[in-house]
Parts: sequence; structure tokens; C-alpha cells
Amino acid sequence: MKIVFMEADTLGKDVDLGAFDALGEVVVYDKSAPGENAARIRDADIVIVNKIPMDEALLRDCARLKLIALTATGTNNVDFPYVAARGIRVANVSGYSTDSVAQHTFALLFYVYEKLHFYDHYVKSGEYVKCDIFSKFDVRFHELFGKRFGIVGLGNIGRRVAGIARAFGCEVVYYSTGGAHDDKDYRRVDKETLFRESDIISIHAPLNEATRNFVGERELSWMKRDAVLLNLGRGPIIDQEALAKALLEERIGGAGLDVLTIEPMAADNPLLKVQDSTRLIITPHIAWATTEARQRCVDEVARNVEAFLAGKERNVVNG
Repeated sequence: MKIVFMEADTLGKDVDLGAFDALGEVVVYDKSAPGENAARIRDADIVIVNKIPMDEALLRDCARLKLIALTATGTNNVDFPYVAARGIRVANVSGYSTDSVAQHTFALLFYVYEKLHFYDHYVKSGEYVKCDIFSKFDVRFHELFGKRFGIVGLGNIGRRVAGIARAFGCEVVYYSTGGAHDDKDYRRVDKETLFRESDIISIHAPLNEATRNFVGERELSWMKRDAVLLNLGRGPIIDQEALAKALLEERIGGAGLDVLTIEPMAADNPLLKVQDSTRLIITPHIAWATTEARQRCVDEVARNVEAFLAGKERNVVNG
């Protein structure tokens, strides 16, 4: 079996790919090269990819291809009707980053919620040395205890975040983007109620027709003036132009984002206008990317390949 590992750089140089060596002949490419990808995988039995489109244009000459192993949960880069017609199996990974994303959710929240940029700069600038009292109260911040924490998307990650929020003493409510999710532990509310009454809104939903542009001018106008919006789902869930305007006009308390509509960030992204780090923090899609989570992802892919070679189905998806 020839295993071709594409886009290895999307997992980092520090992950160990050694588990694949026992499964077949392994060829590793660090980066996608659109003009060369078809030739690279032409004689592959198994292709391991992240974001490269798996469609007829790329796969038509891959006569030996039997398995597409994704180093991600999302499958929107796969043309399922085409691969199904070819009898090519697809396997993804899930759950490997739940704790990492939940952790990063609160890292973003506290950076904005406790105005840490302001106070860190205050100390490091030398101003604290000149202060005549032991503390400083110029920029107010609040405690989480007793606040309403609204979650959009109560899947594995959303539930993990809910549990942590509850441990901080928050009242947790959620909105079901599919309209059918009922949870015995947390109260489900309608969209307007969640946006109007929540002190923190944390998004952990997938991108689909129900969530694209889910947060726009209307939803931002519903939010409390000191509420914080977090997005750890997908960038297009939020209208970035509307969010930038709301932040610049100080109509909401702040935002923490790990995902953007276009990644890497586009030079004309309206959020670049928001330079106040007490109101906005953006990280470059790293919530999932702790050392442990990235290695866990690789190990899960290896187990998927091993199961396939043994004639077993593991994490097989059909679109």
C-alpha cells in the first residue's frame, strides 16, 4: 500500500508520523501544490489530506485510490457523489480537540472580559512603578459568577464549554441551530432570547445553511452593551463587517475570534480596523492546535488507516 500524506505542515513539524511506517510505503508532502497534487497522488492507495478538494478534477487519474483519510472533522472538501461512485472510502477524525478548543474559548474570553491587555501594558510600560496605590481601577471588568452564558451549538465542544461555565457559576443556556436538539442538563432558548439576555455568547456550531451569516447587524443589535461574543466554530457564521462596526461603535463589550471568513486573514478584513485589544482578540485558527491535540489527531488518522487495511470500518463518513 502506498500512503501519500499531503499538507503535513497543517499539523506542525513537531508531530510524530512514525505510526504510518508500519502500514505501508509512506510519502510525505509538507504543503499543497495545486499544480502538482494530481501527480503526487496518482499511484496512491491511501491519501491523507486536510483541505485539498477531493473531487473528480484531482482524482480522475488515481486508479488505485481506495481511502481518503482526513486529518480533520469537517468533510466539505470531499465530493461525496464522485468518490462514492468510484468506491473510494472516506474517514475523518472527531473529538481529538474538544478539550483544547474549550480551553481556548476561556483564554479568549478572559483576555477580553478582564481587560488583560490594558493591565499587562500598564505594568510593563512602567506606569505601575509610578503608582501611589497598590491597585488600579481605571478599566472596569466583571466576574463570571451569576452571568448568563449562551452557547450556540451544544455538541461535544459546546457541552464541554457549558460544564466549565457552570463551574464558574454561570447560568448556561443554549440555542439549537438545527432546531431539534433537546438537552436535559441545560435550558434551550430561542435565538433572540439568547442574544438579548446572555452576558457571554460562545459559538461552537458547524458551518451550514442554517449558520452562515447567523450573526449579523440584527443579532448584534440585540446584545447587551457589555456582552462578549466568541466564535470558535467557523468564520462565515459571523458577518465580519457588522461585527467590526459594532465594536468600533462600542455597541457590544467585546469579541474573541479564532476563525475568520477567509483564512489566512485577508488584507481587507474589516476587523483589522479594530485595534483596541481590550475589545477584540483574534487568534489564527489555533484553538484545536495544542501539542496534545495535534498528535492525537495524527494517531486517530493512523488508527483509521490501520482499521481500513484490516477490513474494518472506523470513522467512515458518507457525506
